[in-house]
Amino acid sequence: MGTPDFAVESLKALVENNKNVVGVITAPDRPAGRGQKLKQSPVKEYATSVNIPVLQPEKLKNEDFLAKLKALKADLQIIVAFRMLPEVVWNMPRLGSFNLHGSLLPRYRGAAPINWAVINGDKETGVTTFFLKHEIDTGNIIYQEKMPINDNDTAGSVHDKMMMLGADLVVKTVRDIEEGKVEALPQSNDENILKHAPKIFKEDCRVDWSKDSDSIRNHIRGLSPYPTAWTEFKMKNGKKISTKIFFAKADDNTSLSPGAIASDNKTYLTIGTVNGALSITQLQLAGKKRMTIEELLRGFDVEQLESVF
Repeated sequence: MGTPDFAVESLKALVENNKNVVGVITAPDRPAGRGQKLKQSPVKEYATSVNIPVLQPEKLKNEDFLAKLKALKADLQIIVAFRMLPEVVWNMPRLGSFNLHGSLLPRYRGAAPINWAVINGDKETGVTTFFLKHEIDTGNIIYQEKMPINDNDTAGSVHDKMMMLGADLVVKTVRDIEEGKVEALPQSNDENILKHAPKIFKEDCRVDWSKDSDSIRNHIRGLSPYPTAWTEFKMKNGKKISTKIFFAKADDNTSLSPGAIASDNKTYLTIGTVNGALSITQLQLAGKKRMTIEELLRGFDVEQLESVF
């Protein structure tokens, strides 16, 4: 059970390791793009390419869907980047249902574990497989694998590395459940370990230039490439331009006040913070394509900018 690219790698690994995948459950086709044509989920595209039956329920308690799911006679259900399941679904297989989660549980329970780990400046994350129970992301842990978060990693680069690590862990988990080797353990309730990773909304992505440089840079990295940190460039004529920021690096310029802008109009654009500055390296103006700062400065008069407040 899964929908995005992150889930495809796990499904592919199961197929390539000769596991008998009797069915795939994924999101219904949705209109997308300028023409609003129906678009299949990445998981459906892959499942169809290897002739695996696909179910796409709108509602997971729909009686017709439940009957079709039961008819698959699955011994085990594997959930990777899907949605919250009702008990009637996760309790159906004789060996249970397990989920692959993008954190070292109980750290970062919730919808956006990769983003929050990078936003918070963590140096390490990982993947967890665990059996489902009523409360979300709280089930008994089967296995965990750790991985580092490097200083220049973004949520996107962590996602891609974690996707591969997670696929390997899914295969290991399935193999050991099949062989009766698994002894799942309860999660810790230590308040010093528990962290949450709630869904991220647009206002959460706005850059607060009154914070310190490290916090802002981590905020930008943790939202890149999606849902993307953003700010507003204030022009001298009073107009504001909404701008997405994909990456920034530390700058030693301590003469800039928070939100003030400095640039040579050719190679750099630096914005002040409370304890230094950040040099923006990749951004996207509203209505334009993503570009490097050099590409922006070739066609944009930075002298018309006043600040980012």
